Amino acid sequence: MIAVYIVGSHQEPAYIEIRIMSKPFNVSIEQGVAELIFDHPPVNAFTSQGWADIATEIEALGKNDEVRVIIIGAKGRGFCAGVDIKELAEDGSLIVKVNKGNYDTFEAIHLNPKPVIVAVHGFVLGGGIGISGAADIIVASECARFGVPEVDRGAMGGGAHLQRMFPVQKVRYMYFTGDMIDAQEAYRLGAVERVVPKDQLLDTAREIATKIAAKSPKMIKLAKEALTGIEDGSLEAKYRWEQGFTLEAYTSPDSQEARDSFVEKRDASFSSKDANAKEATEA
Repeated sequence: MIAVYIVGSHQEPAYIEIRIMSKPFNVSIEQGVAELIFDHPPVNAFTSQGWADIATEIEALGKNDEVRVIIIGAKGRGFCAGVDIKELAEDGSLIVKVNKGNYDTFEAIHLNPKPVIVAVHGFVLGGGIGISGAADIIVASECARFGVPEVDRGAMGGGAHLQRMFPVQKVRYMYFTGDMIDAQEAYRLGAVERVVPKDQLLDTAREIATKIAAKSPKMIKLAKEALTGIEDGSLEAKYRWEQGFTLEAYTSPDSQEARDSFVEKRDASFSSKDANAKEATEA
């Protein structure tokens, strides 16, 4: 993987720095706008280390004085498919590291001193929802679809960030059924700022970012901090609450079966019963 850092203008960049790195993204900085582009085929599903690297990079961009706005986009078939289920199917104990990587990534976006714009296309699943829900502005291609397949993958999480995007009942419907909604519906519900053809996606995000980057960095920083402070409750505390249920889910055989069936591309066969229902039957 190659990360390219460019600082300056289109005509006369101050310098160009290229780093060879084994990370699932590329980064460029130009005219105050940083672009972090996921590039981890085939579906931008990240390992525990990948999530940690993403969190570290976003936090670093927030501290970089050359950066005024951050855009997160992706190459490939979709924006982000979440975590690498194959890694977790092989070693369920990695869920702790995955949880931390997810938490740190979403926090690095939500509490970043710089505005964060996400430009999404194709599937936006699991961790992709966390990234989108933590962001300040969402731009979507016409082909974008949003979903939370957590229940079908034996995990929890993402509800807090999904609920920052959509109404409560819509969140519960999506979570319980696993059904996805398209970009137009996300726009109708107010989560998405603009829906554009895929070939215009990054340019649209850049247009918005450039407009923000032209303003006073101090005023924008204060504005983001103020707006974050008036939100209802703590997004990070809500997500931490959810993560506790992910760990609880991982103690159930159904959780492992969900991951195994996904990796093996077969229907899941669940045998465990709800403990409360079992106790009620025995009583």
